This record gives sequence, C-alpha cells and structure tokens, in this order.
Amino acid sequence: MDPLVIILAFGCGYLVSRVNLPPLVGYLVAGFTLSYIGYDSGPILSEVADIGVTILLFSIGLKLNIRGLLRPEVWGGATLHMLITVCAFSALLMGLSTTGLRLFADFSWSTALILAFALSFSSTVFAVKILDESNRSSSLNGRTAIGVLIMQDIFAVLFLTFSTGKLPTPWAIAILIGLPVARWVFMRMLDRIGHGELQVLFGFFLAFVAGAAAFEVVGLKADLGALIAGLLLAPHPRSSDLAKSLTNIKDFLLVGFFLEIGLGGLPTLEILSASGLLMLVLPLKVVLFFFLFTRFRLKARTSFITSLNLANYSEFGLIVGGMAVANGWLPQEWLLTIAVALSMSFVLASPFNRKGDNLFDKVRPWLRRFQTQERHPDEEPFEAGTWQIIVIGMGRIGTGTYDYFTEKFGPVVLGLDFSADTVDRQLEKGRQAALADVSDPDFWRKLPYQDTRVKLIVLAIPKLETQLYAAKKIKEYGLACELAAVAYYDDEVEILREAGVNTAFNVFSQAGTGLASHVNKTIDLSSIEPKLPQGSEEPEPAAS
Repeated sequence: MDPLVIILAFGCGYLVSRVNLPPLVGYLVAGFTLSYIGYDSGPILSEVADIGVTILLFSIGLKLNIRGLLRPEVWGGATLHMLITVCAFSALLMGLSTTGLRLFADFSWSTALILAFALSFSSTVFAVKILDESNRSSSLNGRTAIGVLIMQDIFAVLFLTFSTGKLPTPWAIAILIGLPVARWVFMRMLDRIGHGELQVLFGFFLAFVAGAAAFEVVGLKADLGALIAGLLLAPHPRSSDLAKSLTNIKDFLLVGFFLEIGLGGLPTLEILSASGLLMLVLPLKVVLFFFLFTRFRLKARTSFITSLNLANYSEFGLIVGGMAVANGWLPQEWLLTIAVALSMSFVLASPFNRKGDNLFDKVRPWLRRFQTQERHPDEEPFEAGTWQIIVIGMGRIGTGTYDYFTEKFGPVVLGLDFSADTVDRQLEKGRQAALADVSDPDFWRKLPYQDTRVKLIVLAIPKLETQLYAAKKIKEYGLACELAAVAYYDDEVEILREAGVNTAFNVFSQAGTGLASHVNKTIDLSSIEPKLPQGSEEPEPAAS
C-alpha cells in the first residue's frame, strides 16, 4: 500500500480522535484528501475494503443468536421503521422534485422508493464501533441496536440478491439443508483449535470459504454467507474469543472501507446542498426509532441511547445505491451524494453518542412521558436483598471474585451484569446473579439505600468510564460500603483512588502474585530451603 495512504489515514485518524470523534471520521477525511490530490485507489484498497466488510459481517454473526432477532423490539422495530421511513422519505423526495433542484428533477416514484430504501439503513460499522468503545455490545441497548442492524442487513442482502435478476441455483437448497451438519462440524473444530494464529485462520476460513464463497457459488449473496457462517457458531462458548481474535485485523481492514468512501470523488456545491437536505430529515429516523422502541416497552433511556446508535446513514445504503446506479435506476451523482451524507451523519452522530447519557439526563422528565406502564422483561426494577457483597461485572475476573468471596463468607454475594446471556449462564451454574445496568441513572435512583446491608462493592468492569460513574453514584447517594475496583493500566489505579475507590489494583501486575499464592496453597514446597541474599546475616534466634 502507498505510504501516503498510511500517513494520511493515521494522521487524520489521530487528529480526529484527539477531539473525541471516532477515528473512522478521520479516515473519511483522509479519503476526501486523497481524492482532492487526484489519488487513484486501485484494486488493492478496494479488495482490502471488501475483506474488512466480510470480516465485520462474520464478527457480527458471532455475537448474535437467533433468539435475539426474534425479539419483538428487534424484528418488529426494524420492519416497521423501514416501512414507515421508505414511505415518508419517498413522499419527501417526490416533494423535492417540484422545487427545481436538478438532482431531484424528473424523480419517478420508483426512483424515490429505491433512494428512500437506501437511506432507511443505519450504519453497522458505526454502531458496532461505538458500542465496542463503550463496552455496551451485550447490554439491552447494544443487543437491540445490533439486532435492528442485522435485520436491515438481511433486507439489504435480499434486495441485492433479487435485484441482480439471477435466481439461486438448485444447489442453494443443498447448502441450506446442510447448515445443521456444517454447524456441528465447525462447533467440534472450534473445540479443538487453540488461541493462536490457527484460530484467526479458522475465522477467515469460515467467513470467506464456508460462508462467502460457498454462498456465491450457488447464486446466493456472499455477504449473507459470511453473516450466516458467524451465526452458526454464535452459541459456542468460545465464539467471543474467536471474535476478539479477529478484532484488530477487522479494524485495520475497515480503514480501507472508509478510505474508499472518501475516494468516491469530491462533492460539488450541488451535491453538498442535496446532502444537507438529507441531513435535515435524519432526525425523523431518530424520532421514529425512539417512538417504536418505547412502544415495545423499552425504557425511555434505553430507547433514546439505542436511537442515537442508529442516528446515521449506512454503508449498506451505498452498496444498495451502487447497485441501483449500475442498473440505471439512479443517476451516478446520487452515489456520491449518499457518501457525503453518510460522512456528515458520522461526524454529527459521534458526539451525540458519546454524550448520550448526559443528554438524556437533561431531557429525562420529558422523554419519560413516552414510556409504557408495562416494563420490558430485561428492564424490571432491581430489588436489593440481603447480600453483603456485590460484584458488578460477571466476566472472568468478576466470576473469580464472586467464587472467592462465596467460598469465604457463604451465599452473601450477588453478581450484577448488563448482559442477559451472562446472567443466564451464571444462574445456570448456581450463582446468585441479576440483570442490572449500572450506567443507567434509574438503577441508582431505585435502590433502597436505607435497607441495604452491602458492606463491599467490587467493580469488575473493564471500562474505566463506567467504573468512575458507578463510584460517583455510590458517593452521591451515600451508600456506606467499601469500594474496590480492577484496573488494566497503572495510571488507572490512581484515577480510581481519587474517585473514591478504597482499593484498586492492576489486574495484570497482580496476576503473577496470584499465581504464586495459588501454587503455594496447592503444592507442598516445604522441601525448598530458603536462601538469604548475599551479605545478609542469619537472623538471631528468638529468645525463649
């Protein structure tokens, strides 16, 4: 790859990250810069972008199970939103065709419907990046947003499949029938693969060979194959490990995708004006998402944050637009218009997503009017019990902490986590666990502080911002207990202590001490003779 591409991508990504925007916005800027200086992307960058999108879809599939897509707020919300958006946007586009603006002139209803369909999608890449950065992919908010995006992706893949005018070959039926067998085989293989490069290679094999290539051969869309390949392994206990092993590679390859968007060409004043008009109607998507989610019994806060995650246009809109341009259904200029609107939506949506909780607090009294009386099963109020120790975050570290205190003090420990799947797994193993989102202000407001017997709270959450927020709320509401936290970097230890945490330690620096302590407890080391450092004197025997 040309060094100039790497320099601009890194430089713009770094500068943008310094103002608290996702680096992907910088990559778009780098793409426009390269386009301005006349850089030709070439086949390599395009191939890198395609590989990145395929790995992204495979990774999304790994994080989902079919049950999540069957939730009413997911399939119902996605379907209703798309139908209403397409109808409303089509009517608006036809209205704009009467204004005399050239790009909107001579619009037919079929053209307006196709463009509205392309604009109805929200960005999978953007939402996944935002949710990963906030460590909320497994929360109800994250699962709902990703579920809606998956439904949208399925709609897009179906459109792309049928818009080619080619029917799948009869062998497609054999592929679909053979999925249960393939799932069993791949599950067994994942059981036997380690955590090194073979695991990464296995992920590429599943995404590109078992998924994309196999589906493409039988006339089905390659992107759909990658998605389904991930879904097949989603229930496996090690699917998250497989997804993590691909994360850095996926993020690097997706840089090419964003550069490709920017390299689509420099926008003219006319295209910028049309993109600006598209940005003016973007809030309609957000408002509609919020209204639909609250109708499906989600709390106002969850509905608001999830709607912000989806407050953008989509890379799949570009793919759909590209297909429409290739078939002569849309003018070529509209592809660049969608790309510019996509870039603008990323820039505007980023700060809103980062400040989503603060924004909700400012308008909470008004937004809560839209909540239904009946609550979603995953958002039932948390009730404090007789527990004396609470572990927040039931991942590996939290589970180990829970087991240690339970063995030492008995059943006085409660584990909290915002992932319903994690809580279900803990309950199946006999642990006391409850679903709770500690980043939700309502969680802290509803705790019966006067009745609580909690003596210790352990923050086993991997996100420093969430730990600091929890520490702030514990102090704010005067909960009289000790507070402990884990850190992943040395500088985080001091930050946590300044925030009121009684004890914090770097989990990695303490790993060696923990291993030595465990060895000392489980292995008889009495045969080892202590040796004093050179120059030390033998201690005097104690007087009798």
